[in-house]
Amino acid sequence: MIKIKRVYEGYSEDDGIRILVERLWPRGISKEKAHIDVWMKEIAPSTELRKWFNHEDNKWDEFVKRYREELDGNSALDRLKEIIDKNNRVTLIYSAKNTEHNSAVALSGVVQE
Repeated sequence: MIKIKRVYEGYSEDDGIRILVERLWPRGISKEKAHIDVWMKEIAPSTELRKWFNHEDNKWDEFVKRYREELDGNSALDRLKEIIDKNNRVTLIYSAKNTEHNSAVALSGVVQE
């Protein structure tokens, strides 16, 4: 089972393996408080794509399309799928304020296909 959770929501034992899927460490939260098991910087959208998207809802569909293109051939995606296959509970951790349109939501969609 894959869950998605904002890092600022805090840790829960129900989270299972917590994977931070951001290129940058979330502001204002310590590593101890974040309870991150794996930090997969390399699976996050490129800096250029992230800045272009800027969490603007009207760019969501194009962002997902471009992000999927970036993930094509990215070995980190295979590594993430292996982690998910070996663990019955995985939580993708993100830091964006937008809970509906963010890279963790897009990534979850790719992984679950």
